[in-house]
Amino acid sequence: MDVSKILILENADVKTALEKIDVAATGVIFVIDDTGKMTGILSDGDIRRALINNNTLLSKVKNIMNTDFVYAFINSSNSEIISKLNSKIKILPLVDDKLRVIDYSTINKLRSIPIAFPSLKGNELAYVTDCINQNWVSSQGKYVKEFEALFSKYHLNFYSLAVSNGTVALHLALVALGIGDGDEVIVPNLTFAASVNAIIYTGAIPVIADIDARTWNIDVKSAAALITDKTKAIMPVHLYGCPCEMDEVVQFANANNLLIIEDCAEALGSFYKNKPVGVFGDAATFSFFGNKTITTGEGGMILFKNKAIAERAEVLRDHGMNKSKRYWHDEVGYNYRLTNIQAAIGVAQFEQINLFVNKKIQIGRRYTDCLKKYTYFQTPPQNEDIINSYWLYTFLILENAPFSREDFSKYLNENQIETRPTFYTIDEMPPYKTYVKNINLTNSVFVSKNGISLPSSVVLLDEEVEHICNVINRFISTINS
Repeated sequence: MDVSKILILENADVKTALEKIDVAATGVIFVIDDTGKMTGILSDGDIRRALINNNTLLSKVKNIMNTDFVYAFINSSNSEIISKLNSKIKILPLVDDKLRVIDYSTINKLRSIPIAFPSLKGNELAYVTDCINQNWVSSQGKYVKEFEALFSKYHLNFYSLAVSNGTVALHLALVALGIGDGDEVIVPNLTFAASVNAIIYTGAIPVIADIDARTWNIDVKSAAALITDKTKAIMPVHLYGCPCEMDEVVQFANANNLLIIEDCAEALGSFYKNKPVGVFGDAATFSFFGNKTITTGEGGMILFKNKAIAERAEVLRDHGMNKSKRYWHDEVGYNYRLTNIQAAIGVAQFEQINLFVNKKIQIGRRYTDCLKKYTYFQTPPQNEDIINSYWLYTFLILENAPFSREDFSKYLNENQIETRPTFYTIDEMPPYKTYVKNINLTNSVFVSKNGISLPSSVVLLDEEVEHICNVINRFISTINS
């Protein structure tokens, strides 16, 4: 509702105020003077009491309004707004520094809570400023190497290579490992399309496997039925931050002489059996897009187990240029480099990695506590072997629910809470249909059709998480009433 519909001039009469309250159906209107400054608040209860005390419908609003009112500034956080709303104050004026009413909030109308939003309150600005002051703004500079070193240390000293985004990380990892024309790479049916696209870029053939109903990650039993003499690799994807069962993947790969490329784009900070994801395969890739656990705006990283392969990937990343003979190209390469400015942001972000991951885990546990009270939901996979970093807190709405995913999403969106459906399955999208073999993909289809993600940003305040849970509880109460 337009805020102007609940504003009234202090010189207006009580009759006009009653009409405004009736039309707005808010029970309250905000009183302003000729300059637009808020001077009072008036409820239908205030009017009733005034009429009892011998005021009339022609009395001036300013004579009966309540001048002791609560307000918040327009730039207030949701937590500040929530703290001022209660059983008595159900509508809160939002004002500028001159007390002019700009907007209003209710418990059902807060500032929009996005699905993901970065936190850039560490040393990001200082390090970027350092880049600019030193004139190292392209791919040369100390921060690229520092970022790679931090990443290697966190991942058991695997060899790290910074690149321009998560998709080229996948492509370069595959090429460096020798994947090419006619080779087959097994990949799950439920993943972001970049996993499949990168395989196609190399001339290799993506082979689509189903996911496990329990973990929502690649099912090695499904993959086993897809093995041919052309199968060269498997690409497990740690979906939404939940680690794959890597013991099973490694055993399967070893039994079939396959390379492993871990797609960790969504899983930085996740652990499997006390080891960070990314250290179980021959290569692993990460994304630092703006919605990821840490961000460089755009950017990515590759981990390699083998030093020689990592060194070849570095040459390919840098145009295929010989490292000791400048401008001499031994092979066709790529310009997949990360800039020093992006790496500077990455270093500042990585300094906060434990803080970020712990906050996401805290948010995930609160959501799980909320959802597990109901039989309508399947919460994210969790067991003693894994630490889920909850890139996006994603859960399923089960078939027994008396509402659809669309009903749930619509209600939360109406309450200014952004949600996101799970990825479409690869097999249903036009570019990939020719890669699908005659195989059961039931699990991936079910998770795709019934999964939904909640806001998972590290900048979410505890009050906002609690508000989201309260909105979910209110939705279920509405459904069950």
